[in-house]
Amino acid sequence: MEIIYARQPLPVSYKKSIFLAGPTPRSIGVQSWRPEAIRLLEAAGYDGVVFNPEDEKYDSLNSFEKDEQINWEHKCLDRADCILFWIPRDLATMPALTTNVEFGLYVNSGRVVLGAPPEAPKNYYLQFVGRKEKIPQADTLVGALYLALKMIGEGAYREAGECEVPLNIWRTPYFQSWYGKLKSAGHRLDGAKVQWVCRAGKEKGFLYAYALHMNIWVDGENRNKTNEVVVARPDISSVLLYRRADDYLDSRLVLVREFRSPACNDGGFVWELPGGSSKDQIDWLTTAVNEVHEETGLKLDRQRFEKVETRQLIGPFSSHRANLFAVELTEAEMADMDARRGIVYGDKTEYGGEMTYVEVWRLRDVLSGSLVDWSQVGMILSVLAP
Repeated sequence: MEIIYARQPLPVSYKKSIFLAGPTPRSIGVQSWRPEAIRLLEAAGYDGVVFNPEDEKYDSLNSFEKDEQINWEHKCLDRADCILFWIPRDLATMPALTTNVEFGLYVNSGRVVLGAPPEAPKNYYLQFVGRKEKIPQADTLVGALYLALKMIGEGAYREAGECEVPLNIWRTPYFQSWYGKLKSAGHRLDGAKVQWVCRAGKEKGFLYAYALHMNIWVDGENRNKTNEVVVARPDISSVLLYRRADDYLDSRLVLVREFRSPACNDGGFVWELPGGSSKDQIDWLTTAVNEVHEETGLKLDRQRFEKVETRQLIGPFSSHRANLFAVELTEAEMADMDARRGIVYGDKTEYGGEMTYVEVWRLRDVLSGSLVDWSQVGMILSVLAP
């Protein structure tokens, strides 16, 4: 275990990290809770980094050092794999006013554990918000530390700029796929700052999306790119169900119409190829087969799915990719799809619900209108264009 005290240099590599957030004594006569937390972590065999915002030896801070202290804490909070809030609040000696602010800044990060002894006053609001945001909570320090260690698990080795990517993002396959491509191109991650995360599901246990403000050294340009944000979400499988015609513009294809909040067209819905992602991280072909059945009602043998290609969808904005498959339908199957217009499909058990409607389009109608977005048009033409 490596303890990093207030304003000390940050480690250049580690597998896991915990920030001990909570009230700090402001006078020598008041006992801190952090030494006991460190003792308990050591007894539990914790072998990671502990960010301790207290000095190794108590000393009052001048105004310049206060700025340095705040900046140091923010850097540690931004990168910590778990932020453990233990709040033994005492309004006279440890009022924990800064703790309230820090909790508000990171409550939605997916990296917070909240704990407080039952007798500590003025914690109800934080606990209420914690329940609302599905944050693990405990009423003993031992219990809170157990939850922190459970959150971190085995950790993952990171060094240099990688340390600024917390575990809950680092572990996602969509971060790793993006990062693998970055490294294979010869670029280097020199730093990152989490702007936001979106946690999905009733228990908010699935990290659906995130945004990282990046600091990347660009190979071949001898400079660092620091003015962009990478938005990421799980990659998807998309499936073109089509029936080719002699004139390729008369080829027919299946689109699903679905309401999606970002839709920005005259129809108010999104028209897209059947497809989606799976939080269970099953293989892309299985995802493709399942999504076609879920969104159109059509059951197809997986042997009929032809893998086309994997490409990024919106390069300047988002890192997520589509794994494109294609299936040529029989005339009877295409007629069946056309007959299903108006029938509601989709996974209605999803958070918020999914309702999809099957529509059969001719390629010339896709190209002549503006309802189908450019990424969908590109996937369609990659199969049907002569």
